[in-house]
Amino acid sequence: MSDTTAPRMRLTVTHELVLLIALFVSLAVLSVTAERFMSVGNLLNQGRLMTEVALVALPMTFIIITAGIDLSVGSMFGLSAIMLGVFWHNLGVPLPAAMALAMLVGTAAGFFNGLLITRLRVPPLIMTLATLALYRGLAEGISQARSVRGYPEWFFVLGQGEMFGVPTQLWILVVAIIIFWIVLTRTTFGRSLYAIGHNETAARYSAIKVDRIKLIIYSLSGFMSGLAGVIFVSRVSTTRSDMGTGLELDVIAAVVLGGTSIFGGVGTIAGTVLGFTLIQLLKNGLALTGVKGDATIVVIGTVLILSILITNFLQHRRGGDG
Repeated sequence: MSDTTAPRMRLTVTHELVLLIALFVSLAVLSVTAERFMSVGNLLNQGRLMTEVALVALPMTFIIITAGIDLSVGSMFGLSAIMLGVFWHNLGVPLPAAMALAMLVGTAAGFFNGLLITRLRVPPLIMTLATLALYRGLAEGISQARSVRGYPEWFFVLGQGEMFGVPTQLWILVVAIIIFWIVLTRTTFGRSLYAIGHNETAARYSAIKVDRIKLIIYSLSGFMSGLAGVIFVSRVSTTRSDMGTGLELDVIAAVVLGGTSIFGGVGTIAGTVLGFTLIQLLKNGLALTGVKGDATIVVIGTVLILSILITNFLQHRRGGDG
């Protein structure tokens, strides 16, 4: 291993190790303070509850590695959920087709983000902040504050059912994690994401199709938001226009907590998995111990700040070693 790659390898392993230690410490403390916390039923239920955030966090990792951001994921989530109800209930589309169309709506919304970011050179922060409002407005306008209920029983298997004793959506999440991990670590596409995040201009001179890659990852973000929206509707048995409100904050927190740098060029799927797992277990454990919602937000915010400080320290040490 060369001297230039060793510090980077040490950075990734160290940050993930810190998160892993934090996760085990949290499990140990919460298992003592909250009686039901370590029960199999509770842990599987937390896996069910974190799936939507986790699915959206995977493509967000890709985006942030390229030094981008997608603030519209919660609105794409809500718009896809609303369109599921519209296609099935209002337009009479068979439910399986309505599910596919709802995910297509999410994909189209993400594609629109990527198109304007790459063609008009609008900064991702500004572009997705604008579409956050646009897509949420569309969801509220289309729904007219009316919810859709009465889905057939088979539909609830996706969000409420189990396979071999494990929530159905957890199987979907595991498959998604494996796919995203392989893409990021074993393909040219994944290496290109890091190259873009490190230096986009140099990546363009290296014949990397930067605009095409950005278009793909923002479209992927929309697709996964749509998939998460469909699963969420199945879990809660209804469709409302406010679904996904604030989702982007949980997603970005999980990705940044996992060690992905907002400046680009650094990040792993394993870190993101540890990030959203730690956040969900903290939420659950603190709730079981009687800690109120506001205090839970403070604790999670503190953990996030500490994570950022640790990441910055490791990056500075990497720079010093280089």
